[in-house]
Amino acid sequence: MPRILVVDDDPMVGATIEVLLQRQGFDVTLTDGGETGLAALESQAFDVMLVDIFMPHMRGFESIRIFHERAPATPLIAMSGYAFASSASPSPDFLRMALELGATRCLRKPFTPEALLTTIRECLAGASAPPKDKKEAP
Repeated sequence: MPRILVVDDDPMVGATIEVLLQRQGFDVTLTDGGETGLAALESQAFDVMLVDIFMPHMRGFESIRIFHERAPATPLIAMSGYAFASSASPSPDFLRMALELGATRCLRKPFTPEALLTTIRECLAGASAPPKDKKEAP
């Protein structure tokens, strides 16, 4: 049974993801922020990590960098509901930044259960495949 670490400060989002993944047969560890997520990562191994980009106490970008450094072989899916770059807005592309810091994939909140499950399954399949060039398009 694949082990999934979910790091999100929003209790409703975390609980929803946890229930969805448990119903699909995943072993889920839910944490409410970067510090508790890192503590969980230090005490056990995970097959995939889901990390929110923007959280209090430990900024998500900092979390992503540290999680990736501590478990570089574990796929990391960055999540965010914050503003994204577009042709109509000069805001930064936070998900692109997350990829540059080590995220394997990114999900924009709100996402569908199908999008989450597909992304996790792709990460699990990729973890068992030979390493690919890090420069592939997201």
